Amino acid sequence: MKVACVGGGPAGLYLSILLKLRDPSHDITVHERNAEGTTYGWGVTYWRGLLEQLRVHDPETARAVEASSVRWNAGVAHVRGLTTRRPGDQGHGIGRHRMLEILAARARSLGVRLEFGSTITPDDLPAADLVVAGDGVHSALRTRHADHFGTRIDSGRNRYIWLGTSKSFDAFTFAFVETDHGWIWCYGYAFGPEAGTCVVECAPETWTGLGLDRATEADGLALLEKLFAGILDGHPLIGRPSADGGTQWLTFRTVTNRTWHRGNVVLIGDAAHTTHYSIGAGTTLALEDAIALAGALHERHALPQALDRYERQRKADLLSLQSAARHSALWYENLPRYIGLPPQQMFALLGQRHSPLLPYVPPQLYYRLDRAAGQLEALRRLKRWLGPKVARTVQGRASR
Repeated sequence: MKVACVGGGPAGLYLSILLKLRDPSHDITVHERNAEGTTYGWGVTYWRGLLEQLRVHDPETARAVEASSVRWNAGVAHVRGLTTRRPGDQGHGIGRHRMLEILAARARSLGVRLEFGSTITPDDLPAADLVVAGDGVHSALRTRHADHFGTRIDSGRNRYIWLGTSKSFDAFTFAFVETDHGWIWCYGYAFGPEAGTCVVECAPETWTGLGLDRATEADGLALLEKLFAGILDGHPLIGRPSADGGTQWLTFRTVTNRTWHRGNVVLIGDAAHTTHYSIGAGTTLALEDAIALAGALHERHALPQALDRYERQRKADLLSLQSAARHSALWYENLPRYIGLPPQQMFALLGQRHSPLLPYVPPQLYYRLDRAAGQLEALRRLKRWLGPKVARTVQGRASR
């Protein structure tokens, strides 16, 4: 099979690796519009489950990724000068640039052609049996046929920005700071011995009230460094300036598609779907897309049936994560509902933000129910059953 992957992100690169491992005779080219070594973003997160999948499908890639990652097994929340620490699942952080280096080197070693500075447009698709649209959330290949794909893009309310820092956090860190214009908070995690990521988020009225909508890059970073001095320990924040000299504040775009393929073109990664950054699953989902697509292509000889199988499998796999991401984003958009709780309770509900039941139960009552459910199996079952039922009922009423 001749395959053209449009976009040199994790999804396209890992797919090319898996296809070559299954059949070295595949003719595969990855087209990336940017020059080699130029990528935006700081660190990406993943969890133990992804590492186990990588070990199954390509142990060599798994070893390289693990060797370049840092680990943590706790979460820390800072609110009003109080610090709460809780143990958690083992998480991993790796620089996005380093991950792409690993995947590109592995792909090349297997005979994949990597063409950097290669821009593919919908009017000039490569001659291939399969064209993989891994060109991101703003996918040109998807946008041209948005009606066919049934693309829907929903923008979140809050503003956020990705920043780097030389601070290497020893735990996944949350910091909530109250200002005269409302709350602003950040998620901090390490991806190297002297490297960390800070994702800063706030409501739009806080963003404008603090003047972050008008600030230059230097002024904006100086203000954020002052607000989050308690967790940065004197380390600077590092931005990625935009064309107008300011900093790149965004609203999160949730992308969904009714179908993921058209003819010989198939969507993968952020071109197919996005989930809110607060659940830290974007890179994992991209790599899992590649695993599913490679498996479907290997097991099904006819391309339409293979693409149908890939789409069905991934849509089913994504249902619970997409729900978790929606509720996580809403938790932060409704932060005042939770921020006044005692720190232990607030942090506990931060960990429960994915629950579809939480928005419909008074926070302190939910906390007590959750504590009790940890001790009573019958109550745990009731909670698992009741949450989705309540969410469906409320969403159904809202849509009428």
